[in-house]
Amino acid sequence: MKKGNKYGTHRVIEPKGVLPQPAQKLDNNMDEIYDNEILIDVQTLNVDSASFTQIEEQAGGDKAKIAEIMLGIVEKQGKHRNPVTGSGGMLLGTVEKIGDALIGKTDLKVGDKIATLVSLSLTPLRIDKIKDIRPDVDQVDIDGKAILFESGIYAKIPSDMPENLALSALDVAGAPAQTAKLVKPGDTVIIIGAGGKSGMLCCYEAKKRAGVTGKVIGITHSQRSTDRLVKLNFCDHVFAADATQPIAVMEKIEELTNGKMADVTINNVNINDTEMTSILCTKNDGVVYFFSMATSFTKAALGAEGVGSDVTMIVGNGYTKGHAEITLQLLRESKELRDIFTELYA
Repeated sequence: MKKGNKYGTHRVIEPKGVLPQPAQKLDNNMDEIYDNEILIDVQTLNVDSASFTQIEEQAGGDKAKIAEIMLGIVEKQGKHRNPVTGSGGMLLGTVEKIGDALIGKTDLKVGDKIATLVSLSLTPLRIDKIKDIRPDVDQVDIDGKAILFESGIYAKIPSDMPENLALSALDVAGAPAQTAKLVKPGDTVIIIGAGGKSGMLCCYEAKKRAGVTGKVIGITHSQRSTDRLVKLNFCDHVFAADATQPIAVMEKIEELTNGKMADVTINNVNINDTEMTSILCTKNDGVVYFFSMATSFTKAALGAEGVGSDVTMIVGNGYTKGHAEITLQLLRESKELRDIFTELYA
């Protein structure tokens, strides 16, 4: 086997010298793997929400057109990085082959079912056939192959829950795990996009961390997601609003917090132009965590400067230590959370 680079630069075709994520094209030839790669027989792609929403809108909701767009992305790039959002997703598959250099260094074995916890935007991918598209959960079943680099992280699919349930939660594992790190007892926490997949997990984790002296406020988009979140009873207040309208949302938060605003705001939405809502709803020494891949760094940085806001803004790193274990544990802890995730995603 040929020797590979830890971070996968040996798969970069253009431009040379960059890492796989920013690369324009990767080598997705799966006939031969490098000595530090893991070959995966792919079952399902879990496309990230911002990316799938953009593709679905571009396709006008037509599944055949969605498939055509996705196949075109992979054919051009050797990976699935949405050219508009720049984001990818993750995948579910079975370990088919392990490179010689990794034998004895990994706990994986051929036949293990895993979810990759690195983005599809850096994962060499070949799609042979698109078998099914499930727009309601951003999942696409395929026949295909993928490569996990030596530096790539993954989670073995647990035996105590259905595969698609675990996949849906692991796709957003960074959000509740970062919430666990950021929220302290007594904090007022705002979750924007609270009725979605990552939002519900964050609401549960935020309430657990903020405790009885804290307050969790969930901002939703539709009446359906509002009703769902109210029923879960993780939030002290839930209301529906257009998160692209910062002044209206800020005034509602001022009312609910007696003008004190949030200690921590977590943005989970999959649409553009919600940066200023997050910033204006957060107190001057507070923290805004942008988990959303639709976030514009420019809009956030210059927007905060423009309104004289001294908030600390954190880019939504999808990885934090123990994030997979933390997130799966939430589904084990909360019957309500597991039931709704099973209904929606499994």
